[in-house]
Amino acid sequence: QVQLVESGGGLVQPGGSLRLSCAASGRIFSINAMGWYRQAPGKERELVATITTGGTSNYADSVKGRSTISRDNAKNTVFLQMNSLKPDDTDVYYCNAKMITGVNYWGQGTLVTVSA
Repeated sequence: QVQLVESGGGLVQPGGSLRLSCAASGRIFSINAMGWYRQAPGKERELVATITTGGTSNYADSVKGRSTISRDNAKNTVFLQMNSLKPDDTDVYYCNAKMITGVNYWGQGTLVTVSA
């Protein structure tokens, strides 16, 4: 089992920045990759960014160039820095941990609202 605790969501104005954090605990040594996904009401959950234990990152086209995913292995924490935020970035953001077995764990979600 892996537990994921997210923080950092909130209200931000268009053009602003936000940093999301996700702290993992439990069977962290079995984690293959961590990342962030987002979901709007009535829509499917979509990839935002992922990062492997080796540090390889992957971004959705919609956030590429505006976001940076990073991890602090000593603290078992992954971060998502988002800049130049747009109203379309308004969503619930979920932290994900993908295990070496392929099993996925999810955080409880944190709401990001981009509005003037």
